[in-house]
Amino acid sequence: MEESMKDYEKELEASFRKINEGDVIQGTVIGVSEEEVILDLKYYAQGIIKAADLSDDPAFSIMEDVKTGDVIEATVVKMDDGQGNILLSKKEANAVLAWDVLEKYMEEKKALTVKVSEVVKAGVVAFVEGIRGFIPASQLSLSYVEDLETFRDKELTVQVITVDREKKKLVLSAREILKEQKKEEHDHKVAMLVPGTVMEGTVESLQTYGAFVDLQDGLSGLVHISQISQKRIKKPSEVLKVGDKVKVKILNTNNGKISLSMKAVEERQQTEETEKVDVKKFGSGASVGTNLGDLIKNLKF
Repeated sequence: MEESMKDYEKELEASFRKINEGDVIQGTVIGVSEEEVILDLKYYAQGIIKAADLSDDPAFSIMEDVKTGDVIEATVVKMDDGQGNILLSKKEANAVLAWDVLEKYMEEKKALTVKVSEVVKAGVVAFVEGIRGFIPASQLSLSYVEDLETFRDKELTVQVITVDREKKKLVLSAREILKEQKKEEHDHKVAMLVPGTVMEGTVESLQTYGAFVDLQDGLSGLVHISQISQKRIKKPSEVLKVGDKVKVKILNTNNGKISLSMKAVEERQQTEETEKVDVKKFGSGASVGTNLGDLIKNLKF
């Protein structure tokens, strides 16, 4: 009973508050039609938002995108629409409030799902928070985009990269999200590699400090010049050329980078060959001398 009295007092207090044209107020949707949305403002009058004043987004559908119970912020356009209702505009409120939200999205590097509504010169258009955003062709993909039309009506995951409320400029990027996803996939693959493993790869480039080896599956590692050969070399090209198939040992995978060694593979092969030779020598003798009697005989007491 006490709680219901407090709620009543709050509603009574709200109904006596002063609302002026230009104010941005909040209301709960209590009715939706093709022509308008009706809001409960907890005031003596209801709020009305005409369909044309809801959004600039061409993909917006009043019947699909607005539901009873939704809370909407809108600007007071007129205190009386002629039928005792307060006329509101969500589009006008967006022009003020949406930029604050967009700035927050940019700071948080928030991933947003948008739908491309238009193809324009050098890019495409998508709406975020009712604001028209531009995605340059260079920010649509990790690779060069041949045909922008393939992105029409396509859903993209984007990040806000530029917000300029004075110039009403909003720039979005799908490329930043794709780069982050690719990095995560790459780091996961690298983390699965076990140091000490010997792999086969292809020399993809030579630098003064070493050789980069393609290990397939989108991974490549560096063989530092000191790890290329057992003999001293001044430059990798003395013993390697691009396209060479080489065996490498994984030394470490620190910071998502793969360090490799060809020298370690050579050393391992030499050790194995030496061990084989030793086994042959022992195997050809009449007695290896490792029986218990020989061991006791050689002990000094």
